[in-house]
This record gives sequence, structure tokens and C-alpha cells, in this order.
Amino acid sequence: MTNQTAVPDPSAGVVVLAATPIGDVRDASPRLVEEFGAADLIAAEDTRRLQRLLDRLGVSTSARVLSYFEGNEAARTGQLLEAARNGSRVLLVTDAGMPSVSDPGYRLVAAAVETGVRVTAVPGPSAVLTALAVSGMPVDRFCFEGFLPRKAGERRRRLAELATEPRTLVFFEAPHRTAAMLADLAEAFGAARPAAVCRELTKTYEEVRRGGLAELADWAAAGVRGEVTIVVAGAPAGAADERDKDAAVVEITELVAGGMKLKPAVAVVAERRGMAKNALYQAALGRREPGRNAP
Repeated sequence: MTNQTAVPDPSAGVVVLAATPIGDVRDASPRLVEEFGAADLIAAEDTRRLQRLLDRLGVSTSARVLSYFEGNEAARTGQLLEAARNGSRVLLVTDAGMPSVSDPGYRLVAAAVETGVRVTAVPGPSAVLTALAVSGMPVDRFCFEGFLPRKAGERRRRLAELATEPRTLVFFEAPHRTAAMLADLAEAFGAARPAAVCRELTKTYEEVRRGGLAELADWAAAGVRGEVTIVVAGAPAGAADERDKDAAVVEITELVAGGMKLKPAVAVVAERRGMAKNALYQAALGRREPGRNAP
């Protein structure tokens, strides 16, 4: 059975996801200004930042304003949805960029879609796309990974899974964790993998540092300030094959350590993984300890 979403109710209100400037207030669109005036209810990640944005834009709103952030998102989604179902125009804004992209919003959108409340968006600034555009990395195919786990062990495991991803990768990171993340990236992806650290995009002190991951990790060790977006080139062609070969050799080594001869161990692993025996045998032979015979 396939999941079906409700057909939007024309008598209901609407949820509007509105992109806000990521730095330069002049990037605010005329539509965003209009939405502030048309909204019945504004859900803001930080109500104080919202007020500062309104002041800088020179606009006011008669809408009721509610906070809507990670800590209360689950509890407040129902309240916002109910307002929309009763005909209100609910405007959702976050501190910067497009709501639901590593920010609050996904729960509200999912609930609105499920219950038949219309959802629309006011497009605008995006740190993900801006960083991609200025990074110098290939942009024909990319994936967005957002924030990695904060714990070092979990972060390294995630990076190990991404090491052979061929598409350009985009990450968000807190400034105080940037150096550690770049060091982990260099270890998982290789010291020379090209990358760009985009800092304070569209702001006065915008900076884009490009180079190999190890080089960037050394640069970041002195400290990084501001909002950070990291763009990393995808794995080169053949990286996945090489990783598979490394894993296969590990399996062979374990079988040999358990008492099996090298050639039978190679045959077992080659059949299990669908790999060529001769190439796998040479790879395993090349990594054996010097002086040991090849049975």
C-alpha cells in the first residue's frame, strides 16, 4: 500500500516558508516584505532576530509572533497547523536562509501535507547554494549533509560512510568545531582532497579558503569565526573500487590468520564479493609481511 497525502483544502489557510538573508539585508526579496504584511501568524526561530530584521527592512507587521525553534518545534507544530487549518496565513522564518534546511520547518511541512494544508515558499538566500557557487567545486551533482554528529566517534563513522561519495558534498559546521571537522575530513577523505571553507557568506568579512583538506585543517587550527559552510569535492573515480578491495584484503587476512592458506582465502572472498581472483590475490600478496611465503 502506498502512502497518500491529503488534497489541499481551498478553504484552509496556507503555510509559507520564507527565506531570509544569510548576511546582507539587501538580499531580502520584495515578496518577503509583502509576506510580513500579509501574515496572520509568524513563526520565528528567534523572535528577537526577527524584530531586528524587520527594523532593518523598515517594515512592520500586525501578525501575531510565536517562537518556533528546535526546543519547542514538536510541541508547537500542532498549534501552527491548527491556525492554518482555520484559515490563517502562517509565515515561517528562521535566523537565516530557507526554513527546514538544517533549521525548523520540516515537521510543520510534513504535518501540513498530511492534513491537506497548502504549503508554499518564498525563495531566496541559501548558504548551501551560495557556498557551492563560489567554492570552485563541481556543482552538476551534489549532496547536502548539514551538520555532522558532534561526538568525534560518531562523526568519523559518518565520514567513513561518505569517503567514496562521488558527488560534491556540502556541510554546515559551528566555528569552534571547524578545525576538528576538517582534520577528520582529511583523515577520512585524504589530505589532498580539494575543499573550500566558506565563512560569513555575503557579510562584510566574507572569506572563502580553498585548498586540500589537510591544508585547510592547519589554517583552521588558529581559530575560525562566523557562520561556516564547507564544500568538499567528491571522491575521484575508482575510489569506491579501491575501498572495496581494501575491505576484501582485510577479510582475506582474517581468514589466513585463522589458519586458511592464502589462495583458498582469496577464492572464498573473491566469490563472496564478486571480484577477480587474480587482482585480489596480487593485492593481498602485496600487503603480506616481508619474508612470508605465499601458499
